[in-house]
Amino acid sequence: MNKREFLKAGLLAGVAAQLPLVSNAAVETAKSSKKKAMKNWVWINPNQKDTDDELAARYTAYKASGITGIFFENDSERHFRAAKAKGLEAHRWMWTFNRAELVNEKPEWYSKNRKGESCADHPPYVQYYRWLCPSRPEVQEYLTKTVDDILAKDYIDGIHLDYVRYCDVILPVNLWDHYKLDQTKELPEYDFCYCDVCKAKFKEEYNLDLDQIQYPEASLSWRLFRYNNITRVVNGISTVAHQHKKQITAAVFPTPEVARRNVRQDWTNWNMDGICPMIYHGFYKEGVSWIGNAVAEGVHFLAGRFPLYAGLYLSDFKSDDEIRTGIQVALKNGAMGVSFFGNVRPEVLAILKDEVAAFKAS
Repeated sequence: MNKREFLKAGLLAGVAAQLPLVSNAAVETAKSSKKKAMKNWVWINPNQKDTDDELAARYTAYKASGITGIFFENDSERHFRAAKAKGLEAHRWMWTFNRAELVNEKPEWYSKNRKGESCADHPPYVQYYRWLCPSRPEVQEYLTKTVDDILAKDYIDGIHLDYVRYCDVILPVNLWDHYKLDQTKELPEYDFCYCDVCKAKFKEEYNLDLDQIQYPEASLSWRLFRYNNITRVVNGISTVAHQHKKQITAAVFPTPEVARRNVRQDWTNWNMDGICPMIYHGFYKEGVSWIGNAVAEGVHFLAGRFPLYAGLYLSDFKSDDEIRTGIQVALKNGAMGVSFFGNVRPEVLAILKDEVAAFKAS
């Protein structure tokens, strides 16, 4: 099962939309965003069967609609250069902590859950969920070296991090039925990482023995340790990106609160050039209006540190009118653009073009 199949599993259709109340702060942020360069993104996996003419036509259409950059899931110099030739930014999308390629060579690098099981041989939820432990210096070295090698290529404009977190201790509620789970409390088999390296570093930092804490899942110090663990690695990667004078962005969970609670991800404290929260409303059984609420929360806690681009999962929307509403509420609440995941049809590009023009003119 690949990422797209995992995301689709158990997905409800979107529900009717209402425009949310927009805070004064969000309105001011939206106004100021007009003075800056808006960016809109798409995620795609380059198809080597695409002809040069097909690429030229596709990227010309993207540019004309208001798309400014592409996150490519795999490397393809031909695709990257074709996009750049049409005035688009070409960024490499990289899986960060969820990496299965080292499971046989370096099994000790992988995270362990609260039961002591390693995801090297007990992957949670799906077979490809193999999570590296962020406490290990060798893991950070491996990831920063990977990014360094990617960004050394002159046709790559930046790095886009995905799976830059711990495993989901709590899945989006819409997936509970599909996986036959009740995650109203944190279950030990999905709570990571409890390896010896993490325990030792936690004791060194907080003078607390994790094994002596009765309810480690409720320990605020243990949560903070894991937030900071991810942040440390991310900011090390960010330093590498900026040494190359290239941009760094990331796909993250939809709001700061959801990100910390579900996957121990504290993205408002990262050193980024932009963030793409995956505001996939169907996964959380929310209506389209929730996109605006999620954007407003993220913009509030970012406090202008870097721009937020609202991640929209196109399969969540029941109609083109809902897509239009999703873009509208994102921009009205302070997003400096959107990022599409899914099938970007010509109709979607036409909607984006209209909404970007309307927003800038308002």
